Amino acid sequence: MAIVAMKSHGKKVMTMKVIYFLAGLSLSVSLWACAAVQSGGAIAQGRQALFEGDNQAALGYFQAAAQVDPNHLYGTELREGTFSFLGRAQYLTGDYARARSTLEKALAQHKDDNVARLYLGLTVARQGETQKSLQDIDAGMKGISDFLDYMTDSYRFSFAKEWDPGRDIRSAIERDRAMIASGKIDWPVLIADGEWIALKTEREPDLRLKPTVRD
Repeated sequence: MAIVAMKSHGKKVMTMKVIYFLAGLSLSVSLWACAAVQSGGAIAQGRQALFEGDNQAALGYFQAAAQVDPNHLYGTELREGTFSFLGRAQYLTGDYARARSTLEKALAQHKDDNVARLYLGLTVARQGETQKSLQDIDAGMKGISDFLDYMTDSYRFSFAKEWDPGRDIRSAIERDRAMIASGKIDWPVLIADGEWIALKTEREPDLRLKPTVRD
């Protein structure tokens, strides 16, 4: 009888452990989902602020997103991380030292984030390291162009036909990459173009959904 009682007790203990484990797992999943929603909402608001030219407000939204979930990935096509957005806002508000560090973190997490790579190159250029910046500027632009080509080639009969339909982004990239290759760099032009290319690329998913706002 004692052995039976011990086995019964053991089963109860094991059952309770399983219940506690599942409850903890459920809570963890719920907390993760809540953080993802909060971070995604803050990023969405920050992106809208960027499009409206309110870089300081965008910085606040992205800082909030990073505090909630620094590993969140936003979007279905570009798939950009929280640090990517935070670093851009830091760049656009003139905080180049923090922007550089944050964008390096973004690329450590997601090395294929070409918009972040372009912004990193622009940041390094703004800090006066122009020759060092060229590798990331050129690589970021090439990556964006390759991505747009892939989207329009692979999904040309569906949603991707609205991605850079007039090839404005890719044409600007071709001009700037030719300038870089020539070694005769007009830095104000290259930096201004880089900022335009980055923002225009970021807006493409939104313009596809709302084509009436296209410039």
